[in-house]
Amino acid sequence: MTTVLLLLLASAITGLATGLFFRVWALSLVSPATAILAATVLQTSGFGFWTGIPIVVGCLVAGQLAYMAATFHLHRGKLSMQDEIDGEPGEHRHRHIEEENE
Repeated sequence: MTTVLLLLLASAITGLATGLFFRVWALSLVSPATAILAATVLQTSGFGFWTGIPIVVGCLVAGQLAYMAATFHLHRGKLSMQDEIDGEPGEHRHRHIEEENE
């Protein structure tokens, strides 16, 4: 049981660190590495194939959820609809774009 909790915690920490420092494309490297590491640790700890599958899936889900939480934490001010309501352009919008199209 301790092995499973440590794997879940390590996966969540890895997902959190990936979300804070890298873009989503880094998950294509982190997720397979997490799955391989979790499967290896579970196999050496004596877990069977069928009991290891849900644990590896749980580790991947924990990493993905932690990544999403870190990403939403970083971009929480940019996800507001207030920029649309008050008429002021946000960080990613340009001023006077309608004048260029005329």
